[in-house]
Amino acid sequence: MRIGFALPQHDFSLRSESPLSYSTLLGYARYAKDLGVDSLWLADHLVWDVSKYGGPSEPGGMFEPLVTLSALARDVPDVRLGTLVLLEALRPAALLAKSISTMDRVSGGRIDVGMGAGWYEPDFTGVGMSMPRPGERLERLAECVQVLKGLLAPEAEPFTFEGKFHASAGARLTPSALQTPNPPVFVGGKGDRLLDLVARHADGWNTCWQWSFDAYRERLAVLEQACEKVGRDPSTVWRSLGLYALVGENEADLVRRFERLRAESPVGVLAGVTLDDWRVGRLVGTVEQVREQASGWAELGVETLIVCTGSVPFAVAAKDDLDPIVESLRGI
Repeated sequence: MRIGFALPQHDFSLRSESPLSYSTLLGYARYAKDLGVDSLWLADHLVWDVSKYGGPSEPGGMFEPLVTLSALARDVPDVRLGTLVLLEALRPAALLAKSISTMDRVSGGRIDVGMGAGWYEPDFTGVGMSMPRPGERLERLAECVQVLKGLLAPEAEPFTFEGKFHASAGARLTPSALQTPNPPVFVGGKGDRLLDLVARHADGWNTCWQWSFDAYRERLAVLEQACEKVGRDPSTVWRSLGLYALVGENEADLVRRFERLRAESPVGVLAGVTLDDWRVGRLVGTVEQVREQASGWAELGVETLIVCTGSVPFAVAAKDDLDPIVESLRGI
């Protein structure tokens, strides 16, 4: 199993630092890489608030992922870099493919491309559009994935696609992406129609940040049925899973780390939440307990576990929270 890390990216990532600096983001990226983490991940919002998680409703700033990953490609060698996930509506698919192929060249072939239909309304209103209904968002996403796959294949023939929302007219990327057959393009989400989209068009599937084994098995069965309908082997769908993670060397250390997480979390997010509450659906426990949990995810075909060490996505508490997490996952 490979280990991914959700980097601090927004002004809610650390209570002790707002606005977040690139030097802090880079420090966490280098620390993770030195520990042996396989991949680093960023999300995609114009601005973001954490009211959904019980925190402040006032939006805070956020680093743009493509520009930031390009900087990380220079500053942090020998680790994969990915998006979890890019919002389809923010970029024309053909232009996005051009950006990704350039990033793949610059990074030496280290880019993973996560795409999503979007759920946060300010991302849509921020670019002057109304948030589409779910069916239209999925239709847009399906077109986007097809354009990306068509253009990102190295040495591909000129690619033409005529969709309602995305198009490509005899386009070819030069220079092409470095990876063969293309930088992996996966889709994030969990609904039935989205899993059908994965089976038809995507290289992989991701979902996050809180999952039980039983709930994941049920979604996996839906994905397998969708693959069967289109004649695809389900094992060809790359599976990554994002989970909140908190690991202690022993129970006392786990309690200490949870209290530190509470102190660094946005105000209100962990109000009234106990450590026992935080264990549910998350990668939480001692090194031995989490190793057993991770083995269960590996048995379900999860190839990459992307850990978030904060209490909201792409937030953190302290760098050394990663040490026992990596220890527990290494070698699975």
